Amino acid sequence: MVEDKIRYSDTELGEFKELILKKIEKAKADLELIKSAYMNDLNNGTEDTSPTFKAFEEGSETMSKEANSQLAIRQEKFIRDLKNALFRVENKTYGICKVTGKLITKERLLVVPHATMSIEAKNMQR
Repeated sequence: MVEDKIRYSDTELGEFKELILKKIEKAKADLELIKSAYMNDLNNGTEDTSPTFKAFEEGSETMSKEANSQLAIRQEKFIRDLKNALFRVENKTYGICKVTGKLITKERLLVVPHATMSIEAKNMQR
């Protein structure tokens, strides 16, 4: 039973490590897509000299740039959180709730591999 365990086994930690590495790889690819979309936003509309929709396009471009910037920032934080989780796997503290000291359920970690708090601890924050 999870309650009796102090930490996850090396085999389980290996499984989590594999999951986290895959998530990091996907997150980095997603970040590149976001960045390339941002770069394309900067280049779009330079040849268009028609003033008809210029104001709307510029407003839309600004919103798009801001949205992409926010997405990129969130994605970079996600990657950083995943790398921190990887560090915890390496030092065998992965899956231990930073509030309660109990193991975070495997089900939660499979869905949110960078979690540092159990559902119990999260609920205490509310």
